[in-house]
Amino acid sequence: MNTNTGTGVSMLISTALMLAVALAPIEDAQAKKKVDAPQVTPQGLKLVTNTGHRLVYLADDADLHQYTRVWIIDCAVAFEKNWQRDYNRNERSLDLRVSDKDVERIKTDLAAEFKEQFTQVMTDRGFDVVSEAAPDVMIIRPAIINLQISAPDTRSATMTRTYVASPGQMTLYMELYDSVSSAQLAIIEDAQDAGRGMPSMQANRVTNIAAADRLLKSWANELADHLGDVHDEAKANASE
Repeated sequence: MNTNTGTGVSMLISTALMLAVALAPIEDAQAKKKVDAPQVTPQGLKLVTNTGHRLVYLADDADLHQYTRVWIIDCAVAFEKNWQRDYNRNERSLDLRVSDKDVERIKTDLAAEFKEQFTQVMTDRGFDVVSEAAPDVMIIRPAIINLQISAPDTRSATMTRTYVASPGQMTLYMELYDSVSSAQLAIIEDAQDAGRGMPSMQANRVTNIAAADRLLKSWANELADHLGDVHDEAKANASE
């Protein structure tokens, strides 16, 4: 599998956005409704989970028991279509409008946060993080798509305080591969509101990063939980 940036990132984002069309906007009323998602991906993975904001596809022969280490590819990041244009259209202050440079900086920062948070969580949970293929290594190829930020940090000199009901929302799109054969094992897509269940708060760079980190840690822990459950099951079967 090509783990380089460039063409690989573009293909990952394109695939993610095609599946993301199935995910409705995040609203409490729709949180538990299934969406009209493809039952089988072009690669032959089958839909096993559909909660309305989360889709999980698995290969028929996917076996996660052998994986004790992970290789985390750099995270691709894409804003929701027309987010920058719409945000700037509604922002009266020229100083607070989002530039192309701001967009690229935010994408770079979020990609770095993803790598840091996933590496920390997986390491803390007992999974070595590596950068080479081996029979016990699973590749994690992630993307953050449909990113929306309610009050982005433009690093403006203007002194303002912005309070928001939610820092924003984003969708995790993650592909899992066997590092030796490059066989695709699973696809996980999960749309989340970073401020769901939280009171109105002041928004700035620090609070935006904190909100993103909460989601990233939650996603990393869920993956570690699943891998841990698989390994515990394997140990139990071996001892019988």
